[in-house]
Amino acid sequence: MQDLLQFLQIEYLGNRLLDWSLGLLVFLITFTVLPIVKRYIGALRKRGAGNKHPVGLELAMLLVTRTTRLFLWALAVWIGLRFITLPLRFENAADSIILVLSWFQAGIWGASAVGYFIDRRRTESAGKGLTGSLNIAEFVGRTIVWALILLLALDNLGVDVTALIAGLGIGGIAIALAVQTVLGDLLASLSIALDKPFAVGDFLSVGSELGTVERIGIKSTRVRSLSGEQIIFSNADLLGSRVRNFGRMYERRVVFSIGVTYETPREKLRRIPDILKAAVTAQKNTRFDRAHFNAYGDFALNFETVYYVLGPDYNMYMDVHQAINFQIHEEFEKLGVEFAYPTQKLFLAGAVQTDVSAADD
Repeated sequence: MQDLLQFLQIEYLGNRLLDWSLGLLVFLITFTVLPIVKRYIGALRKRGAGNKHPVGLELAMLLVTRTTRLFLWALAVWIGLRFITLPLRFENAADSIILVLSWFQAGIWGASAVGYFIDRRRTESAGKGLTGSLNIAEFVGRTIVWALILLLALDNLGVDVTALIAGLGIGGIAIALAVQTVLGDLLASLSIALDKPFAVGDFLSVGSELGTVERIGIKSTRVRSLSGEQIIFSNADLLGSRVRNFGRMYERRVVFSIGVTYETPREKLRRIPDILKAAVTAQKNTRFDRAHFNAYGDFALNFETVYYVLGPDYNMYMDVHQAINFQIHEEFEKLGVEFAYPTQKLFLAGAVQTDVSAADD
């Protein structure tokens, strides 16, 4: 035993063998225990995936499972080095490597936290068409996290971050001028994410194009047209256009006109608004607004009717309007009222003859 103690007191590279042994033992224990704890917490998280836990607990378990083995190795080395003394240059090099690996792990944790909160929001808003906006928010959040991590890591390594930021600002202006179209689309995507003028699943009319939004990306938005092809709009051009979002429609206003012949008796004309109203109110999912004899046309007496279909579905609107047209046709047929169509009547005035008598002298 005495020989072992004397052996452990032998110095090697400025440290006793006892210190080297303690450092190595702590390194091995740390690098063995921490991965086991990580796997255990990961297994607990998988088993409780369907259960609701406090947000802080869920986030902590997620961050543990996102811890890399490289960081655990760096942590074990750092703890082990507390028991020995290295030459200054080796100690500085080891500290720099451990510092870089630690900031890299912090970036992974930060990006994972952003993804966690975005996923929670995505789950809470399922079916609300916010997928595209949340994807953009996640991309921006992860970018900000990694940018901050990079600046903080460089600052801890002794780099003059202020001068670097100033240099990046000057270079950024040149880069911005070169890629201003891409940046315009990126800012437009942020505007879509924040303002939410439309979402995935909405039916849009953009100029002469019609279609359903399939994906809202960082640079472009993809729309599936009625004829089946995919239309790709750049986000900047899309927001610069007049967009009609039928996906936000909750009811549909319908205005239609019919014309009857000028020969229709006045008594029958007075009954037509009531017939139009009855045809509308007889249908489900409608709200009648008005029906009036509104104009003397070139070849018809015109009646205008306004009503609302209580839903955005186009097929439902067409079914309702078809039923109204059939009922109007049936009632006009019973009443003996004729629909007008473009006609012209030509009235010829009789020729006037003048008899001239010649008196013979």
